[in-house]
Amino acid sequence: MIILHLSGGLGNQMFQYAFGRANAKRLNTDLKFELSDSTLTIHTGFELERVFEIQVNVTTQAEIQSILGWQKNPLIRKALKISGLNKIIKSKLIDEPHFHFSPEILQLPDNVFLSGYWQSEKYFLEIEAQIRSDFSFKLPFSDRNSETAREISKSNSVSLHVRRNDFAKNSKINAIHGLCTLAYYSAAIQFIEEKIASPNFFVFSDDPAWVKSNLKINHPCVYVEHNQGLESYNDMRLMSLCRHNIIANSSFSWWGAWLNSNAEKIVVAPQRWFVNGNNTEDLIPHTWVRL
Repeated sequence: MIILHLSGGLGNQMFQYAFGRANAKRLNTDLKFELSDSTLTIHTGFELERVFEIQVNVTTQAEIQSILGWQKNPLIRKALKISGLNKIIKSKLIDEPHFHFSPEILQLPDNVFLSGYWQSEKYFLEIEAQIRSDFSFKLPFSDRNSETAREISKSNSVSLHVRRNDFAKNSKINAIHGLCTLAYYSAAIQFIEEKIASPNFFVFSDDPAWVKSNLKINHPCVYVEHNQGLESYNDMRLMSLCRHNIIANSSFSWWGAWLNSNAEKIVVAPQRWFVNGNNTEDLIPHTWVRL
């Protein structure tokens, strides 16, 4: 059995699910999730089962006890992680060692408890088709989203995602992520202009008023503003239907671009994903363009 500690918003949950799914398939073992992390209350909460055609098996305290023993307590786990003692004592509690890809993790034994974000497609490329199938959106589009999807299909559509609210307003988050600059978006738009004819931009943002006031787009442009609250995931769905993508330093738009099935897609991503020095060399697929 693999037990995976789930945390963060929808994009983070998707990375963790894909990582766990690949390891469980390789080991031919059960995959279960712990859902106690407080960050699962961020944005619209735990969403995997509600949004996608998948079933998430939630672990029990008895199952955690069977793997971790005396390390079951979350406070003990946190102390072990901070001190690094979990590595010294050969614990079955395995924390992500660093942000970039860790090939040794692909040699995991069975019966482990995993904690981390695991943000690289290298962890699950071996079952890419399965992950794409798992992340099939479950619910039908609303009439308004159906109309937007039709507009997307009829044009040389380019999604452009600007994430600001939590990154801008929360000083702790801002100190880690920072904000994509106007210079980045201007360069990304120019890059698209040079590569494709007659682009039609579909702009997704949690701060559309700021985008309208600050970002100049000299092409047909649709601001997608109607997906709020529990419907927010539909922005990712619509991004995935665009022919090309300009993403923010956000796992949400990363997945919108990754789920885009256009074999000739152009995906532009920011060179600077974090401001805290995390190594992101394995975060962006090699076919995407970093600016």
